[in-house]
Amino acid sequence: MKVADILRFARERGEPVFSFEFFPPKTDDGVRQLFETVEALRPLGPAFVSVTYGAGGSTRQRTVELVTKLKRETEVEAVAHVTCAGASRQELGHVLDEIAAAGVQNVLALRGDPPRGQTAFEPSPEGFRYASELVAFIRGEKRWSFCIGAAAYPEGHVETRDLARDLANLKTKVEAGADFLVTQLFFSNAHYFRFVERARAAGIAVPILPGIMPFTNVDQIERFTAMCGAQIPPALRAAMEVRRVDSEGALQLGVAYASLQCADLLRRGAPGVHFYTLNRSPSTRAIVAALRSSQPWRDG
Repeated sequence: MKVADILRFARERGEPVFSFEFFPPKTDDGVRQLFETVEALRPLGPAFVSVTYGAGGSTRQRTVELVTKLKRETEVEAVAHVTCAGASRQELGHVLDEIAAAGVQNVLALRGDPPRGQTAFEPSPEGFRYASELVAFIRGEKRWSFCIGAAAYPEGHVETRDLARDLANLKTKVEAGADFLVTQLFFSNAHYFRFVERARAAGIAVPILPGIMPFTNVDQIERFTAMCGAQIPPALRAAMEVRRVDSEGALQLGVAYASLQCADLLRRGAPGVHFYTLNRSPSTRAIVAALRSSQPWRDG
């Protein structure tokens, strides 16, 4: 089923959706563990799971293999990340042909990150410079009928801190054919709701799923936020600092903070939550189980 339809049906029922992002493991044992994680999440009713690319498109083939396997062997809808990085138009066409042949109906179209060690994005020869160009390419090919997702940045793209310019870029992606949006991670819900308000005022009407990362390690989440430009609120940063060398305390803080954050998002009308899992399910399972039992969206 297409994600746009999943979101529409959920909205009609007055229910949120929960989705989960994974990255391609490097080993067969890692793949086995990923499928065990997906299986553990199934009782919580995931709307879809998405599988990322590595920087520079480095895990493209493994991503295709994983979404194919997920589609064929589980009952969970799969979304394949597709990026401009490291691929020509022709190469991307072959990848999309493989994804379509596997029966996968959903893709997340992204520009992608530069390869490790490079700071600036350089398009591949005969490739695309912007995600909007990739979205337009996918939408324009009649042999595909993908539901297309795209990325959104509530605090602005790390390379475009001008919020007005970033919003204009987002509108270009939507006008090119994006059906839904997933945001970069954030820790202050005010950023999300202000962003949605600005997007709607700009004429962007597609669903906007907030992206949440339940952190388990202080140093790790600091590296992530430094790369993506997300801000850590002062009170949360102080609580994290106290638990920097307390791994269990950091995990508990991450679960508690994300639980409260998600409950507030759903209570105030977010269509669901997309979890950046880092291929770990216990924290995310605990959060979603708590949300499903408390149903904060009924309190909105």
